[in-house]
Amino acid sequence: MVLLDRSRALIPDGQIHLDPSNTGPLTGLSFAAKELIAIQSQITGCGNPHWLEGREAATEHAPCITRLLNQGATLKGRTISDEMAFSLDGENVHYGTPINVNAPERIPGGSSSGSAAIVAAGEVDFSLGTDTAGSVRVPSAYCGLYGLRTSHGKISLDGVHPMAKSFDVVGYFARTPEMMVRVGQALLGPIGEQQKP
Repeated sequence: MVLLDRSRALIPDGQIHLDPSNTGPLTGLSFAAKELIAIQSQITGCGNPHWLEGREAATEHAPCITRLLNQGATLKGRTISDEMAFSLDGENVHYGTPINVNAPERIPGGSSSGSAAIVAAGEVDFSLGTDTAGSVRVPSAYCGLYGLRTSHGKISLDGVHPMAKSFDVVGYFARTPEMMVRVGQALLGPIGEQQKP
């Protein structure tokens, strides 16, 4: 599947393709990840092209990416964030504002705006975002999606650019409750399980 990016949710050169490293409960599903989350061989730009200057590409995936690839999902893109994740609007002066396909005249909400917009547009099955003060909850509400701010510490923040470490979490978006459950079981595991990549 080739992304059309009708949601304008991807950063420049953000249309990437990483095949799963294994088969599992997410086999056949595609996802995108907010640009604050490290992808091997990619530079984390934090929504700001100047931030890229002089920085090196990641040497490994963030554990949340590794876990999803190990569960059979295919990574299809890196999505726009509010610059440095500092806003809840979803607008980015450098890369533009992703389109909220369910209300095109409205903002998508941020800072995980691209991750919400690309799922709402049906371009991927689910996506990863981060939430410090509402950055998954706000865009999921604005874009008519299901979104989850996970419990603090449930998903490793290794490889995730911090905003406020004591509040930051990785969260995710999907269009249906069934997909939320499916992704949650693969990403978070059963209650009490220690997370492994």
